[in-house]
Amino acid sequence: MRNHYTMTIAGLTRDLPLCKINENLSIAAFVLFGDVEITVAAATELLKKSPEFDYILTPEAKSIPLAYEMARQSGKPYFVARKGEKLYMRNTVCASVRSITTDREQTLFLDGNEGELMRGKRVLLLDDVISTGESLAATVKLAERFDANIVGMAAVLAEGDAAKRGDIIFLEPLPLFFE
Repeated sequence: MRNHYTMTIAGLTRDLPLCKINENLSIAAFVLFGDVEITVAAATELLKKSPEFDYILTPEAKSIPLAYEMARQSGKPYFVARKGEKLYMRNTVCASVRSITTDREQTLFLDGNEGELMRGKRVLLLDDVISTGESLAATVKLAERFDANIVGMAAVLAEGDAAKRGDIIFLEPLPLFFE
């Protein structure tokens, strides 16, 4: 079996390493950390496809560089739903999530003050890859706790069946690799 999958994202070619999830399934790992070129290009292309928004909300961690770059290019703020509650957070709200790349259930936390800023505002939910949609669903729950107006759900890649969803914005489909 091959050990990588080559694809073009936002006009840039990348070799994504294949990672075994179980004996029958592998996924291609897309990691934005350290890849400034693709982060900037993907942010530019996603902004072209995204509706008007006031804030970006993203789950921790791999999509943070993308949220930052989209915020920088658009001039709009972003918030991060954290994987752990921090001492500086106030009036936190939480939602549980179990993604395909995590071996256990996790909880995402949002600072209540940040949530209040999103109340009634247009919010773009953002992730690096949408696969099962679990991380996205958790961020939806957090935004809804503050009556945010979710105007879009976006990711660089839509993996597997997520690419068939009509309710998400993405740049490229990413296949699953079955043995």
